Amino acid sequence: MGFHGGGWWSYLSSADERPKVTWGLLRRVLAYSRPYRWQIVGMLVAILIGAGLTLLTPLILRELIDNTLPAGRLDRLVLLSIGLLIIPALGGAINVWQRRMNAAVGEGVIYDLRLALYARLQRMSLRFFTNTKVGELMSRLNNDVVGAQNAISNTIVGIITNLIQAMAVLGVMLTLEWRLTLVSVIILPLFIYVARRLGTRLRDIARQAMDANAQMNAMMNETLNIGGALLVKLFGRAAVEVERFDQRASNVRDIGIRRAVLGTSFFVIIGLLSAIGTALVYGLGGYLVIQRAFTIGTIVAFGSYLASLYSALQGLANAPVEFATSIVSFERVFEVIDLPQDIAEKAEAMNLRESRGELEFSRVTFRYEAREDTLLSQVRRFGRMEDVTAVFSGSKAGQVSRDSEPDEMAARSQARELALDDLSFHVQPGQLVALVGPSGAGKTTLTYLIPRLYDPTEGDIFIDGINLRDLTLDSLSAQIGMVTQETHLFHDTIRTNLLYARLDASQLEVEAAARAANIHEFITELPDGYDTVVGERGYRLSGGEKQRIALARVILKDPRILVLDEATSHLDSESEALIQEALKRVMADRTSIVIAHRLSTILAADQILVMDRGRIVERGTHHELLELGGLYASLYATQFSRDRQVV
Repeated sequence: MGFHGGGWWSYLSSADERPKVTWGLLRRVLAYSRPYRWQIVGMLVAILIGAGLTLLTPLILRELIDNTLPAGRLDRLVLLSIGLLIIPALGGAINVWQRRMNAAVGEGVIYDLRLALYARLQRMSLRFFTNTKVGELMSRLNNDVVGAQNAISNTIVGIITNLIQAMAVLGVMLTLEWRLTLVSVIILPLFIYVARRLGTRLRDIARQAMDANAQMNAMMNETLNIGGALLVKLFGRAAVEVERFDQRASNVRDIGIRRAVLGTSFFVIIGLLSAIGTALVYGLGGYLVIQRAFTIGTIVAFGSYLASLYSALQGLANAPVEFATSIVSFERVFEVIDLPQDIAEKAEAMNLRESRGELEFSRVTFRYEAREDTLLSQVRRFGRMEDVTAVFSGSKAGQVSRDSEPDEMAARSQARELALDDLSFHVQPGQLVALVGPSGAGKTTLTYLIPRLYDPTEGDIFIDGINLRDLTLDSLSAQIGMVTQETHLFHDTIRTNLLYARLDASQLEVEAAARAANIHEFITELPDGYDTVVGERGYRLSGGEKQRIALARVILKDPRILVLDEATSHLDSESEALIQEALKRVMADRTSIVIAHRLSTILAADQILVMDRGRIVERGTHHELLELGGLYASLYATQFSRDRQVV
C-alpha cells in the first residue's frame, strides 16, 4: 500500500499559512469550472464506471477459486479468464478518456487564469511594477495558476474518486465479512499518525532543500547572466565563484541525501503498517476459513479490496490539506485580479483622435508613494530565488548596517518628500521645451506624467485642453512617443523591435524610419540585416546603435507629442553626431519635451524650464536665463562648458 496522488507530499507543501476556505471563495473557485461542466460530468461518469470495474476483479477471483477450479469447469474458466483480460482493458480505455477530460479542464482553467492575470497586469501602473518583484509576478502566473488548477482538475476529482472508491469497496467488504472489515478500518489511525509525525520532519527537510537550491540557483542567476559573467571576468574572480558555488552545491547534496534516507524510512514504516493490517486480516481470515466461516476465495478477494480501501481512505484523510493548499493558490491569483488600478480609465473616457500637441501642467504636485491596496501581499515562497536577500554574503534583510556619516551636502541635496511641487507651464503645439536641472531635480518624473505612467497627486495635466484623466489610455499612448535614457529592446530581430511601434507598418516605412534615425546603413551591413537578433535587452548593440533604433521606433509611431531623454554623454562623438542629426528630424513639427544634455538643443528650445528640488525655479529662453544669473547660468558654466566651444 502507498500514498498516491501526492498524499504525503501535501503535508510538505502545506506551509504555515493556515489557509481558510470560505463559502464565498469556494463559490468563486467553482465559477472557473462552470465553462467545463460537461467535461466534469463526463469525468464523474468515468469515475463511477472505473470504480465499478475495480470491484469486479476480486469477485471473479473468488468465483474462480471457490467454484470454477474445484468443479473443474473449463468453459467457465475460459469466460472468467476473458473477463480478467477485458476488465483492465476497459479500465485503461476509461482511464485515458477520463485523463483527457481532466487535462482539458485543467489546461483550460490555467489558460483562463493566466489570461485574466496577464490582462490585469498590463493595465497596472508603473508604480505597481517598481514596487513588485518580477519573480513574484512569475510565481503568480506560473506556480499559483498551476496550484489553482489543481484544486479543480486534481484535488476535487481525487476527493470524488476516493470517496466513491472507499464507499463502494467498504460496501462490498461488509457484504463479504464484517469482522475483517472492522479490522481493516481500525489500522487507519496508525497511518494518519505516522504520516503527520514523519510528514512534519519531511516537510522541514524539504524546505531546507528548496532554500538550499534557491541559494544555489540565485548564485547561478547572478554570475551566469551577461552582466554577472562580465564582472567575474573583469575582476578575475572565476576561482572564487567556483569555490562559492562548491559550498552551495555541496549543501544541496548533503540535504538531498538526508531527505532521501528519511523519505525511504517514511515509506518503509508505512509499508510495515500496511503489512500489519494485511497480516491481521489474513490471520483472522485464515482462522475463519479454518473454522469454515467462509471460503478461501473470499479471503483472497478481501485481500484485493484491502489495498484499494487503504489507498482511498488515506487519500480522503489528506484531502482537506490538499484542497486548502490549492485554495491558497486561488487566493493569490484573485488578489492580482482584484487589485485596484491607480491609473484607472473612466467608463465615459473619450478617444483623442488627432492631437494638436498643446500641453499644459496646472498646479501639478506628485509624490512617490506605495499604496498598500494596489500592491501584492508578501508571500513566503520556499525555494524561490527572490527569497535570497544577499546572494553572496547570505545576509538577510536588516543584518547589513552602515555607519551614518554627516551629510555636508545636505543643503544641496535633492532628497525630499515631494518629487514634483506645484508645477505649472504651458506648451504651444509644435514648440520645443527643454528641461534642465541637477540630477534628481524631477525632470524624468515630469516626463512620466505626460503619458500617464503616473497620475499627479494634486493638479491636472491637459492635452489640447482635455484632462488626461478624461482620455482613453490607448488613444493617449497613440499620440505620445517616448525615448528613455535606458533603451529597452526585446530579445528579437531588429524588424520586430521596430514594428512594435506600428504593427501594420510596411518594410518601406520601416526603412524610411531607420534612415531618418541614421541607422539604416548600419542595419543593412549586418549579416542578417533587419532580421538580426539584437540579443537580450539589445546587448549585442552599442549604446548609440540602441538609441538610434529607439529613435527609429518612435519615428515609425509618428506621435504628435515627443518626450525624450537626450542623454548622449556616454556615446562616442560619431554616434552622438548621428543621434543629434536624427533628433532634428524627429522633433520637426512636433511638440517636444526634452531632458536636455546638449547646448544645441537648449539653444533651439522655445522655452527652457529649469528645475530644482521638484520645482520650476526659472523659465525662459537661453539668453533670458543667462541674464538672470541664477541656477541656469551656473549649470551653463559647468555642465555645458564643453559644448560652448563647439557652439
